Amino acid sequence: MEKRSSLSVLLNGILKENPVLVLLLGTCPALAVSTMAVNGIGMGVATTFVLVCSNITIAALKNIIPGKIRIPCYIVIIAGFVTIVQLIVKAYFPDIDKALGLFLPLIVVNCIILGRAEMFASKNRVWSSLLDGLGMGVGFTLALLVIGSIREIIGSGTWFGIAITSGNDPMILFLLAPGGFFVYGCIIAFVNWVTKGKAIKRKSFGCDGCPTATACSAAGSGVCPANEESNAKNERETVSKI
Repeated sequence: MEKRSSLSVLLNGILKENPVLVLLLGTCPALAVSTMAVNGIGMGVATTFVLVCSNITIAALKNIIPGKIRIPCYIVIIAGFVTIVQLIVKAYFPDIDKALGLFLPLIVVNCIILGRAEMFASKNRVWSSLLDGLGMGVGFTLALLVIGSIREIIGSGTWFGIAITSGNDPMILFLLAPGGFFVYGCIIAFVNWVTKGKAIKRKSFGCDGCPTATACSAAGSGVCPANEESNAKNERETVSKI
């Protein structure tokens, strides 16, 4: 893997590759629980804990875990830390547990966590993996905090439960799904405007990121049989419609 400074790895998930605002990952929990700022922080902290712990564990065991069953192993590791978080939240933060509901145990299948395990932790040292998990977690938390704050202020007239728009009727729509999508789209548009479109990631994932690379006869050749077959199928369907 390309060597990067510790600060670069840490800031990568916060700014350059924010999982929610740039990579557009984890959007389901981001929109579902961000009706209030405190809920966003709760989900963000829980996800950050799982990210950091799972990254450390997977980086430490990457030479032991068999390649063909690595994904199930990653899920088991992640599920273990999610269970710890869920028990802690249920015991000490019942209000947060009630607000997050089903989305707390669903951290197990959060694509951000599994993606960082596969793309980073399994290929880097423990320290770099810790920083990557922390950076991605902080970036996720900040994104949820921004979305949750905007929706709570406009939709409820409060911020962290403190009334700040007295005398004005709140727009309840922003607490519902349409309002969440609207706020999310506006924030992404703002990020792309500020960065002049540089925040949009267009990456070509090679054989290193393919789960079937070890069994593929064309691995390393630069030509993906799956893509070629898909392109040929699309061309046949287009011709048949003409």
